[in-house]
Amino acid sequence: MTYYQEQARRLLRLGSGRADAAFREDQEEAIRHLVENKGRLLVVQKTGWGKSFVYFIATKLLRNAGGGPALLISPLLALMRNQVAAAERMGVRAATINSDNVAEWADVEARLARGEIDILLISPERLANERFSTQVLAGIAAQISLMVIDEAHCISDWGHDFRPHYRLLERIVRTLPPNLRLLATTATANDRVMADLNSVLGPDLTVFRGDLNRASLTLQTIRLPSQAERLAWLAEQLSTLKGHGIIYTLTVRDAYQVTEWLKTQGFNVDAYTGETGDRREELEQALLSNRVKALVATMALGMGYDKPDLAFVIHYQTPGSVVAYYQQVGRAGRALDSAYGVLLSGQEEGSITDWFIRSAFPSRQEAAALLGELEQEPDGLSVPELLGRLNLSKGRVEKAIALLSLEAPAPIAKQGTKWQLTAARLGEAFWERAERLTMLRRSEHDQMQSYVNLQFGEHMSFLIRALDGDSSAVQPPVLPELSAAVDPDRVRDAIAFLRRTNLPFEPRKKWPDGGLPQYGVKGHIPQAHHAQPGRALCIWGDAGWGGLVRQGKSHMGRFSDDLVSACTEMIHKWNPQPAPAWVTCVPSLRHPELVPDFARRLAALLALPFLDVIEKTDDRPEQKTMANSTQQARNVDGSLALKDQSIPEGPVLLVDDMVDSRWTLTVATWLLRMKGSGEVWPIALAQTGHDE
Repeated sequence: MTYYQEQARRLLRLGSGRADAAFREDQEEAIRHLVENKGRLLVVQKTGWGKSFVYFIATKLLRNAGGGPALLISPLLALMRNQVAAAERMGVRAATINSDNVAEWADVEARLARGEIDILLISPERLANERFSTQVLAGIAAQISLMVIDEAHCISDWGHDFRPHYRLLERIVRTLPPNLRLLATTATANDRVMADLNSVLGPDLTVFRGDLNRASLTLQTIRLPSQAERLAWLAEQLSTLKGHGIIYTLTVRDAYQVTEWLKTQGFNVDAYTGETGDRREELEQALLSNRVKALVATMALGMGYDKPDLAFVIHYQTPGSVVAYYQQVGRAGRALDSAYGVLLSGQEEGSITDWFIRSAFPSRQEAAALLGELEQEPDGLSVPELLGRLNLSKGRVEKAIALLSLEAPAPIAKQGTKWQLTAARLGEAFWERAERLTMLRRSEHDQMQSYVNLQFGEHMSFLIRALDGDSSAVQPPVLPELSAAVDPDRVRDAIAFLRRTNLPFEPRKKWPDGGLPQYGVKGHIPQAHHAQPGRALCIWGDAGWGGLVRQGKSHMGRFSDDLVSACTEMIHKWNPQPAPAWVTCVPSLRHPELVPDFARRLAALLALPFLDVIEKTDDRPEQKTMANSTQQARNVDGSLALKDQSIPEGPVLLVDDMVDSRWTLTVATWLLRMKGSGEVWPIALAQTGHDE
């Protein structure tokens, strides 16, 4: 054994924490390829194979030989903490510069300048940051010994997880010296993605492509249309499933709802989403050390998270593509002989996936509107200013800006805080790519529906063939098929849980940018004119009460007595203090009796007087047609007033059927408080989930 081999093996054992660790097929060859600088390398290996060991060990060997630092570009830096810990165990000094650790930037940059960092981890978005490019990257560019592109399928717009800022890498790679060591890694590259990566990363790209079969995984699909059925199934199975795992949901709201349900059933679980913030590391560690039965997670807990003994991955809904599913289910069974990967399919997943597909690219009309507004302002417009002019959501505007600014040449560019037009024009190739990818995403969704319909034992072969791999070595599942049956009593419990759930919403404390001209207000709302925290009974159209709310508004023209009783119970449990002394409501010109009728019946059950004191003075479009907060605020401006009558001084319950932007309730509260009412407690039958 050569000295190099001894070093590499020693580092593997240090990093894995196992004295008997041995390299998997192609791992050592990949490290040698990089260290000996045999050209650019693409490693396509299944989840759990150990791609991070390749680049961390290669980095250490290169540094030991006097080479400069390595640069690692990864899409999910926050989820590489356990990998960084493994790197540190083998003596690799790793550091990150990202949007979550701004306070550490100066220290990291100083250590980098002193040669005290072996590998710097950054997101692709950081490459678009002018300060990073000029003050950090420029200073070490000539010294970089190895450039690593992790999750390289994100480069390809054929890839399931295409990240727009990865397009910057395509341009950077083309300017790199041909002798600079380059490693790209991914677990999910079918033939189309491979061809794309070869075009971007070539020429003379060496590919190490491994077997995709995961013999330890027992895969299964179960179609349970209703949320209550799936909640019941989860509670039954978690009581018997051994080990610890992840339960994936498509939306943040579902992650929290599933978590709360399982907690009521006695399970030690927690939610992990893009909104988890500072608790991410704590929750990752809790699962790693088996202090929770499961994390209920969105895709925020995906690429990069490594718990080798994860015993199960369950999907609450079907993901949008085979490759996204392979990535997520591949978290399970890495160092176990057997683990479950169970996919549940529900009726709402189609509309959720359709929303993701539709929101991936701006429409031609949206892009034209955005560029048209910028054309009228030579000095440019900020995002808040654009929101005041465009009836588009903030997410749509930011997505459009990101995509347009990454075109080559780009039709827009940023100067300070404002976006300006450039001399370039948006080419037809942009729209051809958008149409092609939209069609691809829809075909991927259809492919996942085919996956749902497979018989037990057919799933792994299907995934491998979808990834253009060889499925001939797939063996029958190791574990027995789980029961798809659900206990009717537990389903009833789940329905009761969904109907008990209500959603708090916070009062607005600031008027929109530019204020509300017709009311003559702007800036911060005086605290004396704030609403109190409010409550919504449900999500519009959702399980629990949501369907009954939709039926009442859209079909019956009257909300049922059951909803009146449910709201009464919600208010009694909520017990706002000081307690409301009277009830009023937000009027509507389209449905003049719908909300007042409901509010009168609610007031009667609460034994409180109902006073119809607010009037609608102007017919405006429905709030749901307004796509961002600024537009929604302007839509309410001047449209509400108080009738010419005295206002009681006591606290008031302010009733509406829907709450979305909260601007209607904010304005109604301001009017009531200005006229002398007591505290205002807003309630609504449903949140619209407009931006979900």
